[in-house]
Amino acid sequence: MPPKKKTHEVTLALEAGNAAMVDLGKMLGPTGANMRAVKVEYDEATAKNRGEIIPVIVSVYEDRSHTLAYKTPPTSFLIRKALGIQSGASNPLTQTVGTLSQAQIKEIAERKIVDLNANDLDAAIKVVAGTARSMGVKVAS
Repeated sequence: MPPKKKTHEVTLALEAGNAAMVDLGKMLGPTGANMRAVKVEYDEATAKNRGEIIPVIVSVYEDRSHTLAYKTPPTSFLIRKALGIQSGASNPLTQTVGTLSQAQIKEIAERKIVDLNANDLDAAIKVVAGTARSMGVKVAS
């Protein structure tokens, strides 16, 4: 049996365990994929991480079947969660919204390293620290 031909690939950032049908419909409607099946599969796979944003890549094939590839939550989301804030600074040059400890940055980097283009943990820590600074979050040294 020849491999299935991929017709669409869509990346969605959805709430874990509770994907909104509206968001799925907007992005997956034109692909012809079974949105209900995608929602059920996504919700079951991400139920243990409720409240987080888990990006997923939905690949749709010629026969309208699909596969889901899960990513780690966005770095900015993990930083906001660690600090307990709603958003970063509107002007990161003049405002600070909090301070991240080295331990918190390392914890976020360890979780994100699979999705970052970093070769080792030290490089991943630098990426996370840079994202934090761009949000107006101070990095404790």
